[in-house]
Amino acid sequence: MTTATPTRLPLARVAIISLVLIALAGMAQLVFGSYSIDVAGVLKSLADGDLWGHPSTLAHLVLGDSLAGSLGFGSAGTISTETLIVWNVRLPRVLAAILVGINLSLAGTILQAVTRNEMASPYLLGMSSGAGLAIMVVLVLFPALTPALPAIAMIGGGVAFLTVYAIAWNRGTSPVRLVLAGVVVGAIAGSLQTGLFFLAKDLSVIQNALAWTTGSLTGAGWVQVRQIAPWTLISVLLGFASSRQLDVLHLGDAAALSLGMRVERTRFLLAAIAIVATGSAVAVAGLVGFVGLIVPHVVRSLVGSSSRRLLTGCVFAGPALLISADAVARLAARPVQLPVGIVTGCLGGVFFLYLMRQRRRFGKP
Repeated sequence: MTTATPTRLPLARVAIISLVLIALAGMAQLVFGSYSIDVAGVLKSLADGDLWGHPSTLAHLVLGDSLAGSLGFGSAGTISTETLIVWNVRLPRVLAAILVGINLSLAGTILQAVTRNEMASPYLLGMSSGAGLAIMVVLVLFPALTPALPAIAMIGGGVAFLTVYAIAWNRGTSPVRLVLAGVVVGAIAGSLQTGLFFLAKDLSVIQNALAWTTGSLTGAGWVQVRQIAPWTLISVLLGFASSRQLDVLHLGDAAALSLGMRVERTRFLLAAIAIVATGSAVAVAGLVGFVGLIVPHVVRSLVGSSSRRLLTGCVFAGPALLISADAVARLAARPVQLPVGIVTGCLGGVFFLYLMRQRRRFGKP
């Protein structure tokens, strides 16, 4: 069971620090690239009157031509090259990183409460791998279903979680059994993903799938932002609405039962929120590992273990971590763009080892 820790920083300060990191990393993403734009140029493009003074142009850019047209917006006007690059190429990637970071950190927080295990995360419990396998099947075998990727990823993550739970069940479950079952399911799903590469006949499909399985925001545009935004809102609202249940689960099954909670039912409903958050994130960014493990630990150590405070901190700290990692991945090895999953994997591996070395009860119920 996760024990309460003293508050070390005010929640507002954690939020402010996170927003500063988001602003700095986001500006770096908007400024640097093959087409160089200085800070003043970026700010001018973000406030471009040709966009904000013409709602039709902004609608076509953000919503897409088809949706904007169906909503009654007229034809789009012309905008400068710099504005087009900032708004159509770089800004959507920043927004996608923010939304993915929120979803993964939120899912990790919920799963750690559901399992009462500090090692729990979408990646370690097999949800990410299950969602990834479902998407790989679509990309390689049924490309016509690509518009439904978020829903398909959620189904894949849900099936993976149910499989993990079934494997771990033995007159109940334990945190260690859940993690071990998650490792098994993740390994099997990873092997099946690799096997699907041999069924793909188009080399470009293999290259895209490989980048996607590593976890990447390269090429993320407004389509991806539109895909993930509504699911992010749903996950955040449901997560905060369930904060009391999360706090009760932290007390242990016996205490929760004595308070009248239907523990297994609550656990599955909360897991469903994590599945929605994980599936939508995987559909947009692929298999980005360790964000759901790192962020809840860091935030918990700073603001305490109250679920509402923890969820609030993760909503700010998750995007700060992912957008910073994506800035490193995109800019550190220019002109080559590394998948963001490589950066988060390195950070997560080091952080995981640190936790195991520094905290003797890490991973124990």
